[in-house]
Amino acid sequence: MSTDQTLRPLPPAHSAPVVFGAGAAIGVLGGMIGLGGAEFRLPLLIGLFGFAALSAVILNKAMSLVVVLVALPARLAAVPAAEIAARWPVAANLLAGSLLGAWAGASWAVRMRSTTLYRVLAVLMLLMAAALVLTHTTTMTTLDLPPATRIPAGVAAGFGIGVVAAIMGVAGGELLIPTIVLLFGEDIKTAGSLSLLVSLPTMLVAFARYSRDGSFAVLGSNLRFTATMAAGSIAGAALGGLLLGVFPDVVLIPALAVILLVSAVKLARHE
Repeated sequence: MSTDQTLRPLPPAHSAPVVFGAGAAIGVLGGMIGLGGAEFRLPLLIGLFGFAALSAVILNKAMSLVVVLVALPARLAAVPAAEIAARWPVAANLLAGSLLGAWAGASWAVRMRSTTLYRVLAVLMLLMAAALVLTHTTTMTTLDLPPATRIPAGVAAGFGIGVVAAIMGVAGGELLIPTIVLLFGEDIKTAGSLSLLVSLPTMLVAFARYSRDGSFAVLGSNLRFTATMAAGSIAGAALGGLLLGVFPDVVLIPALAVILLVSAVKLARHE
């Protein structure tokens, strides 16, 4: 890990209600669009709570893992496990790339200077904003690719998604779901469940890589903070799911994209 990322002082303590409320607000945003909200949580960890870039990424990854573990049983209740199991080749295809991508992304993140990591995170926030708009405002049709092309395309896409997920500390559903729809022709609901099955081992691989450089120290120093915000994220995601459809996509998606764009600008200017 680079020196400027390890010697930063811990951010000031925040009250549990503030941390829980922030997590809940992010969870609501994510729940309303069917995601965990980690892409919105990351700039909050840096801008509001004062964590350094790499510390924020690792905390975000820990909370994303908790949200995925909670969401997976709920998704399997909505989409039968047998139906998901029948599509194991899709998950295996993407995992062949995403596991390698997660290891590579985490390796790059711990070696980057803090200022460089802020810039990279800003660019990836722009990518997330574009993926959000494209996924929710356009009709996605399956790419008519022969199996000989689809399989390597799935591995390549998985690798890229694994890199992004590891560097940002997100589950990657924002990118996995449209990839599964476009490459493999699955419907949105099934793609959402498959994305969780790909995300879980991908995040575990990123965690394994981060643990090799002492990066987990931030978790040990902020266990209460992490648990409180994760609880807020889960509660907010559940509420956001109930609000799904209350706000039309034509209003909600552009608003959320603007939030991501503003966050990207702030991260790019962060020192």
